[in-house]
Amino acid sequence: VQLQASGGGMVLPGGSLRLSCAASGATRGTYWMGWYRQSPGKQRESVAAASRTGFTDYAMSVKGRFTISRDNDKNTVYLQMSSLKVEDTAVYTCSSGDYVILGDYWGQGTLVTVSS
Repeated sequence: VQLQASGGGMVLPGGSLRLSCAASGATRGTYWMGWYRQSPGKQRESVAAASRTGFTDYAMSVKGRFTISRDNDKNTVYLQMSSLKVEDTAVYTCSSGDYVILGDYWGQGTLVTVSS
């Protein structure tokens, strides 16, 4: 499985961004797809995940602001990030796996910077 992420960039606080992650290759190992993030000096944390059957999971810190969605035909997951805060600044990395914790496969990271 190869995961190709896109999106990211710089945005003002309160702004929005959308990340995309497309999986190619085998479908095994992509039942769950989602995102982790890591800020300098902090541990990597799970952000959100979506299952092929429509279940979703969010970190408490992003609930109500981020929305994860999935197009199974394209084997692509999207992370719509709204009401972004400075503390959302991080490298966001796409991942997939058979369980909600993901981690079987990893894509490249994409930097999201929220700054005025």
